[in-house]
Amino acid sequence: MPIKSYLVHPSEGKKDQLAQKLSNMEHCEVLPAENEEVLILVTETNSKQEEEILKENLEQISDIKLMAMVSGFDTPKNT
Repeated sequence: MPIKSYLVHPSEGKKDQLAQKLSNMEHCEVLPAENEEVLILVTETNSKQEEEILKENLEQISDIKLMAMVSGFDTPKNT
């Protein structure tokens, strides 16, 4: 399962709106910073294909000014 975390800088004045939009997306959990205009986004998908679709959807959000991945790994499935 791909699990990634990002620092997300919203466009000016869009932090709350962006946090809500990201929270409503499947495979996403958002943690807003209390003292900065930044969001922490953690994603967890079931496959690399779902991860790619999620990445494409995130790239379409105009309220994201900058998004930087800070950690990412893929846990192998036991079969």
